[in-house]
Amino acid sequence: MGNQFPLDAVDREILFQLRRNGRLSNVELAKRVGLTPPPCLRRVKRLEEGGVITGYRAVIAQKALGRGLEVLVDVEIYAQDRKTVEEFEDTVAAYEEVVEFRRMYGRPDYFIRVAVADHAAYEAFLIGKLSGLPAVQRLESHLTMKEIKADPR
Repeated sequence: MGNQFPLDAVDREILFQLRRNGRLSNVELAKRVGLTPPPCLRRVKRLEEGGVITGYRAVIAQKALGRGLEVLVDVEIYAQDRKTVEEFEDTVAAYEEVVEFRRMYGRPDYFIRVAVADHAAYEAFLIGKLSGLPAVQRLESHLTMKEIKADPR
């Protein structure tokens, strides 16, 4: 496949439509992108097999699950040895409260998006789980004032 999968305007329109609504039937998708159903389905299959479309899923509102408070956390760690880094990453990735977890270039070392019920639940997560990890050097929490744009992916 190389570094980039070749996409033409129709492929991009298919991706646009599926990002908006991944539950579109092939017939409806074909209609929206100006194709008949068989070539549309072939293109979708090619995009899936090429790794451009990596899956389909439901996007769930965290608030509906009782997790209406999202906190962005910057984390810096002490150790840089492979074992410590892997243990830290495995532990944090397994926490139910963690909905996004990224290793960064530069500072901070990690970016974590945490979804919890309220401030008390966040404090319990921060003190009971995250800050107690041996690798953690520094944590900085950021509370959202207003969400302007979010990509549900």
